[in-house]
Amino acid sequence: MKLVVLTGAGISEESGVPVFRGKEGLWEGVRPEELATPAAFLRDPEKVWRWYCWRREIIARARPNRAHELLAKMEKEHDLWVITQNVDGLHQRAGSRRVIELHGNIWRLRCPSCGKVWEDPGACRSIPPRCPRCGSLARPDVVWFGEALPAEALRRSFELARQADVFVVVGTSGVVQPAADLPFIAKNSGARVIVVNPRRTPHSRIADVFLEEKASTGMEKVYELLQNKGPA
Repeated sequence: MKLVVLTGAGISEESGVPVFRGKEGLWEGVRPEELATPAAFLRDPEKVWRWYCWRREIIARARPNRAHELLAKMEKEHDLWVITQNVDGLHQRAGSRRVIELHGNIWRLRCPSCGKVWEDPGACRSIPPRCPRCGSLARPDVVWFGEALPAEALRRSFELARQADVFVVVGTSGVVQPAADLPFIAKNSGARVIVVNPRRTPHSRIADVFLEEKASTGMEKVYELLQNKGPA
């Protein structure tokens, strides 16, 4: 059985990583175009980096929760891939190895000038950081508003959605494209769809199983369901 799991900010919320939208979300009281666009970086790279360093401090204190851990466990028992919209790296810290990051990773840096990409774990050492190869200002290796998703990650995600026997959606609002299309592609290709979310989403209406739960308790039920009899 091929399992494909799409995760969003809701799976990391229980680890203490704020979601983007809603009350106390990351966008509360700020304008995304001032912090998460190429134009914002060109205009004020220090301001952008101070915001990202603040986010990195929050994520550094976070720990993978039960939902992350269950997915890592399930990877050892099934042909399972995780497609994540998150940039926090918590899936990998929990032990998942087959992870596709649609929106990049906050612990990687990229040089817009020479293209060098490198890991940069831990606290920000300088603001803004510079490329060790060419000395240009480096940026977070994440997808900003107005930018295309990584082509290979997107291609592979659509391919996996078409191949899935079971497609699980955990903690995503279902409104951010093109990731929001993946469950529909899976459904149209014959997959059973399981949705885990404390609120109904656009994906709820196509779900074979809708678990109105937070990520950790919802994934416990998904694990039990797949262990016992598979999705109904």
